[in-house]
Amino acid sequence: MTQCSPQHVADALLAARQQHRTLQSADHSHMLNSADDAYDAQAAVARQLGWFDINFPRYWKSGGASRESMLTHAPLPPKGVWRSPASAGDFPFHNRYIEAEIALRLGQDVNAQDAAILDEASTISRIDAMAVSIEIVDSRWIEGISAPPLLRLADLQSHGALVLGDWQPWSAQDWSQQTCRVKIGQQPVVEQSGSHPLGRPTWGLPAWLRHATRDGATVPAGTVVTTGTWVGILEAHQGDHVIVSFDGIGLAEVQL
Repeated sequence: MTQCSPQHVADALLAARQQHRTLQSADHSHMLNSADDAYDAQAAVARQLGWFDINFPRYWKSGGASRESMLTHAPLPPKGVWRSPASAGDFPFHNRYIEAEIALRLGQDVNAQDAAILDEASTISRIDAMAVSIEIVDSRWIEGISAPPLLRLADLQSHGALVLGDWQPWSAQDWSQQTCRVKIGQQPVVEQSGSHPLGRPTWGLPAWLRHATRDGATVPAGTVVTTGTWVGILEAHQGDHVIVSFDGIGLAEVQL
């Protein structure tokens, strides 16, 4: 039986990124036994590609399917974070799925000691701004978003790129009534209200900060986290123009 090897998974993902190809998950699914293994693979790919050699990761994704599910987190490569209105140009994608999200920005540093005792309310007090965001979901696995969960997590939880709308000062919202609209190319508009899987985009922030500081790091002011989709995962294609809007907050758009 092959031993658990996050480094082998990282090496495979690195080659897939460098060669712009996808991998058979069956060849690697036995190599990860836990979320910690998947996070080790994430970190190894980041080290080998030099994503965060100088600074703490400035952009993150965090979320989960429900409050009962495991929340997962991933630092995002800065080259794939764009301001709206954005154009993907020749940025390499295998898939182009769309998640409509709210991104939040820290206004204060958070160290490991702080993170250990934060709850949702005290974390909200450290947020200074919010913005509409579009995550373009992609995968280095042939099975895409149907690949085994730990392999998706190792692959930055199937991250492709992130588009950020204009920042707005943080203000409390009635998230249970918040309306989101998504227009993808010629497809009908998708509209959802009060549909965040965790109820509020702020609910998972303490878990994200504890993860980000687990090795004693400090998350600096200005760090951004995007917090989960309000509309599930919607399929898009090269050439589509995507517009995401949240009533009272703003919009983001990207040309694929």
